[in-house]
Amino acid sequence: MQVSSAVKALEILQDNDVIWCHSMAATPGLLLEHLPEVASERHNLTLLQLHTEGSEGLADANLKGRLRQRAFFVGGSTRQAVASDLADYVPVFLSEIPKLMRRGEQPVDAVLAQVSAPDAHGYCSLGISVEATRAALQVAKRKIAWVNPQMPRTHGDSFIHISEFDRYVEETRPMHEHKAAPQNEVSRRIGEQVASLIEDGDCLQLGIGAIPDATLSCLHQHQHLGVHTEMFSDGILPLVEKGVIDNSRKQKHRGRIVTTFAMGSQALYDFVDDNPNVAFLDVEYTNDTSVIRKNKQTVSINSALQIDLSGQVCADSVGTSIYSGVGGQMDFVRGAALAEGGKAIIALPSTARGGQLSRISSLLSPGAGVVTTRAHVQYIVTEYGVANLRLKSIKERASELIRIAHPDFQEALAESFFNDWGLRIS
Repeated sequence: MQVSSAVKALEILQDNDVIWCHSMAATPGLLLEHLPEVASERHNLTLLQLHTEGSEGLADANLKGRLRQRAFFVGGSTRQAVASDLADYVPVFLSEIPKLMRRGEQPVDAVLAQVSAPDAHGYCSLGISVEATRAALQVAKRKIAWVNPQMPRTHGDSFIHISEFDRYVEETRPMHEHKAAPQNEVSRRIGEQVASLIEDGDCLQLGIGAIPDATLSCLHQHQHLGVHTEMFSDGILPLVEKGVIDNSRKQKHRGRIVTTFAMGSQALYDFVDDNPNVAFLDVEYTNDTSVIRKNKQTVSINSALQIDLSGQVCADSVGTSIYSGVGGQMDFVRGAALAEGGKAIIALPSTARGGQLSRISSLLSPGAGVVTTRAHVQYIVTEYGVANLRLKSIKERASELIRIAHPDFQEALAESFFNDWGLRIS
């Protein structure tokens, strides 16, 4: 039923509801703006989310006992809320969330979604973010939508009939755009190192940020690249236009880019709009290791906050301070490693805090979360080189990682390794 305002749409929420929120650049901002008003008259609402844009207003101490966020992935709008105990972080593989919903382990009473305008047959599209929202819509008792005619219509698992929404409100607003991260000499050099590992015909998984963009900018002489990823941004567009990315050698979904969400500029959203060569699929499928491994030469490219000299990868926290989340890194690291001719790459700058701190350390900081284990890690890349840790001993790994650490920290790392591990780097 169409209603005249977001407040009227949200009025069907009930005490103790567990609410799933459409996430990433598809965050239903119109609904979230008015959610505190409705929540102030409810008790014990829980808002589940991955990564929401512009939701800072939900981190209000006055909503205590009324509304609390549970984030499966922490971003800029929830980081301070989690640190201040106004929201909770739940570590979980993104690929498992739809399964947990469908099994009933994660209850969902209501869904807040942003969708495209219905077509001639009444079908709306989840647009640029399918992720776990498709599963939430399948199990929720109450479905609430913001119909935004600016939302692109995407192909794949994104369609839902307008009649399935209990209430919806229509309002036209520009889509949330994510500006490309600025490039610098460090990201450029890392991109070159990562690109040196990529071969013609590889199937790529990569995320958003300066390093993925720098890597993609180095691939213009490659041929027949494919994409099967959790997400992508503007960096792939020049390679698609040039024919470098043609998906012609993929074993799964040949000829099509496969993703579960996209975030970037309006140019990116124009590219995916009604494009049958881009499939937005349920994240339980896109991030399924058994699916990922079926594409030969799968290359996963992920990032990290810290790596210890044994190869443990911390990607979700700075010590005990939660920064992001588990996401899909482990799924793609494992899927790429199992794929015929596959490679799993973790790429990161060698230092943090303006060069004052080495991201490669003898031991992880206390409380740091291990997202990729040392048994799964393969290639580590910094601006100083590439380290292949597969089948390396602890001592050999330490030697390789110290080699690609910032030169200012190499001697101290070797000394710390001896003090912590009792092993001497020759």
